[in-house]
Amino acid sequence: MPAAPLTAPTRQTRLARAAVAALFLTNGAVFFNIIPRYPQIKADLGVSNAVFGTALAGYPIGALLAGLLAGAAIRRFHSARVAAFGIVVTTLATLVIPFAPNWVALGGALFVVGALDAVVDVAQNAHGLRVQRLYRRSILNSLHGVWSIGAVLGGVMGSAAAGLRIPLVVHLSISATLFSIVAIVAYRFLLPGPEDIERPAEAQDLGAAGGHPAAPPPHRKGRRSFTDSAVWMLVALGVLAACGALVEDAGASWGALYLSGDLRTDAATAGLAVVALQVAMTVGRLAGDRVVNRFGQRTVVHAGGALAAVGMGAALAVPTVGTALAGFALAGLGVATLVPAAMHAADELPGLPAGTGLTIVSWLLRGGSLLSPPLVGFVADLTSLRVGLLSVVLAGVITVALARVLVDRTPA
Repeated sequence: MPAAPLTAPTRQTRLARAAVAALFLTNGAVFFNIIPRYPQIKADLGVSNAVFGTALAGYPIGALLAGLLAGAAIRRFHSARVAAFGIVVTTLATLVIPFAPNWVALGGALFVVGALDAVVDVAQNAHGLRVQRLYRRSILNSLHGVWSIGAVLGGVMGSAAAGLRIPLVVHLSISATLFSIVAIVAYRFLLPGPEDIERPAEAQDLGAAGGHPAAPPPHRKGRRSFTDSAVWMLVALGVLAACGALVEDAGASWGALYLSGDLRTDAATAGLAVVALQVAMTVGRLAGDRVVNRFGQRTVVHAGGALAAVGMGAALAVPTVGTALAGFALAGLGVATLVPAAMHAADELPGLPAGTGLTIVSWLLRGGSLLSPPLVGFVADLTSLRVGLLSVVLAGVITVALARVLVDRTPA
């Protein structure tokens, strides 16, 4: 049957889209305000790279454990409340960081921030999907692009605060006040009512693009058995997603330390490492759908992995401020479409109940976020942070090798 004609979104729907976009932007900006201050925090604590990296692991541990609670929180309080007021509570949790007396306390504070952020992340995506159902076309990719813009905004704010030597507690108090106000105002314009009120019974299986019914995935057509080769493919997809997490974490956790330590830049310049990576990743996300639709997931991820490996490898081989920033930018651009591609491929694996492959890959991605900081810190203490950042090059090489497990066609 022909698809129902699309109608223009109502004023309430447009306001809800703007409100949930504001939450995505705020969610990206809150934590990235802290990252450019890592060199100061590490210096104040007087700890080694390995110890500091272990403290940073508190964030992904909290996110890994609390992510399981997001569904219950949304069912109890609805996605609008969880997303908006969760951001407010997250900003308050960041105010503990300036008062952490040791690395254990810092790790505990980051654990709480990571746990809250994981729940907020699920809630804002759930609400974005509510708005998307009213639009009857995909808008979620643009929301993730707005999150990246928020991350860049937060990184710039943090770098400016570091360069101006604003005390950390004053800086984070300003950030908490500003973004709490944005979240509270946005809440007024989010969609009311139960979570599934926008989902018509006959449209449960609508695809994300265009609001048209999606073709049944392979595992629903014939219920083909989930073979050993499919298990290994799922593992490969998880490794791909973890490679994307490792590259992003390299800029977030170690970029400022590398520039301020090995390259001896000032605090404001050092903070630009994560900004360069996030700006490039934002561009890649905003343009990613069009590029993947034209060239296919496998080709784009293969080329992106090569770009990340060569770009970061050249930057580490010729260590200057300019090459370092360019290397982080190329790495961010290279992995921009990696995680979505791995998740899409996992969701298409035959023999699995719907959503199982996606869940497993998401957990492996969080595992990569958990292991990356202490691993890089350990290597940096044994050799140097410059050698530790070769992990980005390795992640690019692994991505090139494993990209063949992806489909080379326009995603459904």
